[in-house]
Amino acid sequence: METGFNKLPRHLAIIMDGNGRWAQRRSLPRVEGHRKGAEAVRRVVRACRKWGIKVLTLYAFSLENWQRPKEEVDALMDLLVEFLQSEKQEMVENGISLRVIGRPEDLPSHIQRILAETIEATSQNGKMILNLALSYSGRSEILRAFERYLKDARQKGVEPGGLTEEVFSSYLDTDGLPEPDLLIRTSGEQRISNFLLWQMAYTEIYFTETLWPDFTEEELAEAIKDYGRRERRFGRIPRQAASCGEV
Repeated sequence: METGFNKLPRHLAIIMDGNGRWAQRRSLPRVEGHRKGAEAVRRVVRACRKWGIKVLTLYAFSLENWQRPKEEVDALMDLLVEFLQSEKQEMVENGISLRVIGRPEDLPSHIQRILAETIEATSQNGKMILNLALSYSGRSEILRAFERYLKDARQKGVEPGGLTEEVFSSYLDTDGLPEPDLLIRTSGEQRISNFLLWQMAYTEIYFTETLWPDFTEEELAEAIKDYGRRERRFGRIPRQAASCGEV
């Protein structure tokens, strides 16, 4: 597939929405939509690795998703296990390192173990980071980061006024990662749903009507091309942004 990108996002984030509606439109159980959605994950991960995107963050399971019916939550957990077990070797072979943000301690213990094993098996890979947001909430992340900062401040005797944006960012789950350049949300919904609230201050956003199970490599390429046509000024005028290499 010929892409012709003139600019790639270093960090791409995706809200994978529409699995349930995909199944409903076909009179199928919701779990079948999630199963097809897992196939879309594989397509997108492989495309990002092929094109050279360095970080891909997927909103896989939100903190609020625990409120869904137990049978659906259980099915999602089973699919997560299937994905990790089936893709671990490919991640190792293709230089993809797995990371997790959110509250993985909320997950069943056997899934925590499989996550830890996969993270360890891929920890030396440096071509790309696949970042799964699991039991994730942007507000929860900010609160947890502030609690960690306060704990350190008390233990280390940090002076008042020492908290900067850079220092605070180091306490977030995404410490060490660049902030997202591009967010894609599928299914036609136009909101960020408590995702990476701190990190997306200047993220470009691309909405598509396509339901996640139908999201293809071609549409991903179109989203990235659209991103490449945008001028990112970060509060500066165009001439200043161009001199900083931000357009």
